[in-house]
Amino acid sequence: MTDVVISAAVQKGALLKVTLIALVVAAITTAVAIFLPWLPASDSKEADRIDFDFWFVTAICILVWAVVAAVFLYSIVAFRARPDDDTDGPPVHGHTGLEITWTAIPFVLVTAIGILSAVVLAKNGDLQKNHLRVNVLGEQFAWNFTYPTYGNLQSTTLRLPVNRQVQLKMTSRDVLHSFFVPEFRQKEDLVPGQTTSINVTPTKLGHYVIQCAELCGLGHAVMLGQVLVMRQADFNKWAQGSSTATQGGGAAAGKALFTNNGCASCHTYAPAGATGKVGPDLDKLPQYAQQAKKPLEAFVRESIQDPSAYLQPGYPNVMPSFKNLPADQIDQLVAFLTKGSS
Repeated sequence: MTDVVISAAVQKGALLKVTLIALVVAAITTAVAIFLPWLPASDSKEADRIDFDFWFVTAICILVWAVVAAVFLYSIVAFRARPDDDTDGPPVHGHTGLEITWTAIPFVLVTAIGILSAVVLAKNGDLQKNHLRVNVLGEQFAWNFTYPTYGNLQSTTLRLPVNRQVQLKMTSRDVLHSFFVPEFRQKEDLVPGQTTSINVTPTKLGHYVIQCAELCGLGHAVMLGQVLVMRQADFNKWAQGSSTATQGGGAAAGKALFTNNGCASCHTYAPAGATGKVGPDLDKLPQYAQQAKKPLEAFVRESIQDPSAYLQPGYPNVMPSFKNLPADQIDQLVAFLTKGSS
């Protein structure tokens, strides 16, 4: 139908009018695309490539839309039936040249989109030799990150060095989750029993929010994590210092584990300088243990490994299990919590 209208428009000498309409439509659509903030900031090399592909496809869509809209608008005015006109329209067969062109151009455009997208996927999946690996574990309703290069150091905040490629190897403990940081653009599912991965190369310092993009249960909305992009020197200082503190044992190790695993974001605990209000006040652990009718150390250990075993009245059941922590780290954390609150 479109080629018929275009052919008729050409025959009527209206190609210039159609072109002018297409230019106006393209200008308006381009302004809407450029000046409205459709996308968040692009803060990784992978995001830059994805955005280039996105805008390439958008430009093609604007071009096609402008032509189709111009023909549509012109035909409404030029070929509308006049009042009381019941005659048949002219028997226009079409235009073979236009039909061939209208088929060839979309073929070229779609092929170009496919080639560029394949190049972007290949570039984003290319792993560099000096990359940093981070293991990501998702569970209802929290994120946990392990750094194999630094003695399996664990943290609930994803700390990344700027301008260094990071491979995120991901899996889930329970149900499907999906790792998504809008400024990094890439999104990947975490599947129980399987390992998936994406590569990220942050280009700007700062804090970012991790969103779970897969409905994973009642606490899905609160399954938010933190990303901290740091200078390489600051990252090395944090990683080596935390790893040394954890391996050294004692109160310093327990405090490092408490901080790295995000306990301070939810709990109040004076020895760690924590003032979180989401979960129970850990300075009152002896009282909670008495209410649960269990020895303090056994109560604390159980609460770390199975938070749902005893729920303090008035607090939501949103704490994830930390039974994935190595046994020696659990011992250090238990010692830190029991000695500080006893």
